[in-house]
This record gives sequence, structure tokens and C-alpha cells, in this order.
Amino acid sequence: MRSTLFILCFAVTAVLQAADVANGKAVYDKTCKSCHGADGAPNAAIAKMMKVDMRDLKSPEAQAASDETLKKDITEGVGKMKAVPAAASAAADVVAYMRTLKK
Repeated sequence: MRSTLFILCFAVTAVLQAADVANGKAVYDKTCKSCHGADGAPNAAIAKMMKVDMRDLKSPEAQAASDETLKKDITEGVGKMKAVPAAASAAADVVAYMRTLKK
């Protein structure tokens, strides 16, 4: 009986903590897409203007980054990319959406 209750509580907690891919897409579209493209491919004009090499978010290298690393990149920035405050509260959702972009 106790083990069943534990499993049920664990399952409910997991569902409540699961990232929301649809919300992640909405936040990505609003805050990330202009630079990283609708499909994760870098916007060449932005990369040229900023004089940076942006990684393709669907590439194996980008997809190999841990969720924690990607969340940190979103919330703290990386290289010339500044932190994205509008996406910080939904960083887990944005990362979940980014995972759907993989090649």
C-alpha cells in the first residue's frame, strides 16, 4: 500500500514538474527566434552583424549540452549573447522545446 502511494505521489510530482514544450515554443518564438531562427538555424545576418559564429541549436553539438548548461546560457548569457530575462522563468520550457529541434 505504501509503495503504491509513493509511486502515485512521484508520478503526480513528475507530471507537475514536466517542462511545457508548447510554452517553450511560445517563449522561444518571442525571445530567441530572431537570432536563432525558427528551426534553430542561426540567422546569418545577425551573426554577421555581431561578428560571431552561432551554433545551430539542432546540431548534435548543441543538443549534447546538458539541460542545466542550456538553462544557464539562457538566464546568464554566453559570449556576446546577453541574458534573456523574458525567458528566464520559462528556461526549462525553452530547453524542452529546443530538444524537439534536434536533427
